[in-house]
Amino acid sequence: MEQNLNHYKIFYEVAKCGNISKAAENLYISQPAVSKSITKLEQSISHTLFVRSKRGVKLTEEGKTLYEHLEKAFDTIDHAEKKLRQISALGMGQLRIGASTSLCKHILLPYLQDFIMDNPHVKVSIDCKPTFETLKQLREDKIDIGLICETDLDNGYSFLPVKSIHDIFVATKTYIDNLMVRERHEAALSSRTNPDHGMTNYNEANSETVFTNDNNPDNETSLINDNNNTFLPNMTGLFVFSEHSTTEHAYTDFSEKEILEKCNLMLLDKGNISRIYIDNYMNNNNIHPEQIFEINNMDLLIDFASIGMGVAGVVKEFISDYLATEQVMEIPMDYEITPRTVGFVYKEKGISQTTRKFLDSLGSIYPND
Repeated sequence: MEQNLNHYKIFYEVAKCGNISKAAENLYISQPAVSKSITKLEQSISHTLFVRSKRGVKLTEEGKTLYEHLEKAFDTIDHAEKKLRQISALGMGQLRIGASTSLCKHILLPYLQDFIMDNPHVKVSIDCKPTFETLKQLREDKIDIGLICETDLDNGYSFLPVKSIHDIFVATKTYIDNLMVRERHEAALSSRTNPDHGMTNYNEANSETVFTNDNNPDNETSLINDNNNTFLPNMTGLFVFSEHSTTEHAYTDFSEKEILEKCNLMLLDKGNISRIYIDNYMNNNNIHPEQIFEINNMDLLIDFASIGMGVAGVVKEFISDYLATEQVMEIPMDYEITPRTVGFVYKEKGISQTTRKFLDSLGSIYPND
């Protein structure tokens, strides 16, 4: 087949012209070369294609069959060449991107807005999946490029870093205040020293928290001070909530480890690369949370944290608006969480012109970290 492609082209031109000399002129080759090519083609397919006469050549029935199929094939090739020229002239093409929902929203979209403006004829498709799924799609040629958090890659793949991100823990101040009150009271109740009077020694002498107590006719029980010690009535089983504290950092006497172990800790699902990173951080620092609430979307983590459901492990760059408006507050770290790098991964070989244009333009969008 491959050896006959040039012979087919010569045959097609001769059939269109009905004359070997005219075909040779159109093909810019000699007449003997055309005749020799036709002879070789007839020998290779074991059919006579032309009936030769003084007036020129005429197709045989077999020649007509071959010509009809070649006409469609060469028309298709001609159309494809015109399409490619159009793509080059208009900047057309296709770009298939894979990225997680969070990376797409917070990092990719700002760039795509400018890219589409500069390349309005490029067809862009985005498949939102976790990092490991994105890498699988890239291996299977279902996407051209992936936006991921840096991880180990197979040979033959390149990673272009574009931005650093920082993992943090956040919560509302009210949630942290309530958590601290609850933990202090639980500690006090567990160290009860006067079972006869149902009172518990408590070392927060200046606390003004008021508790409900159904045994009190006024439905209120206040802290009782005695020789600079504060005692609490027996309130096992009650939930205790504080008013919003005006103290800037009411929880500074609690370590990050204590907060993360006692809170309702909200994290992404296991298997997510961000979850793996946070799990490794906690394991390395001997942090063992008592309760973990798993969510499959970081935007939901942010929303749940903002309404006081617990402490969420999120990316600082994705929650900047919430921090700026103090809807949530960042919990100071006892141990630094190493920043991660986000970038584009792609195959080193076979990269398309459109993908290359995409990569070359990244410097103008992310000139600095």
